Amino acid sequence: MKIIFLLIIVSLIVALGFLGAFLWAVRSGQYDDDYSPAVRILFDDDSPGTLHAGAHSHDTTPEQTENNNNTSKS
Repeated sequence: MKIIFLLIIVSLIVALGFLGAFLWAVRSGQYDDDYSPAVRILFDDDSPGTLHAGAHSHDTTPEQTENNNNTSKS
């Protein structure tokens, strides 16, 4: 019978700990904006400097490639 009371007390302490953590998260603003992070991936982020899926990153002349290879060697 003692173990039941001990388990009830321990479970209440754990539950109060989780309740305190939840209240701290709410008060510190963790749940202020829960919509926009989920749909941010759906918005296009087309800036001029980014490569698209169909773009090739090797659009250089052979001279530029040779110069890049020479400068990267130490």
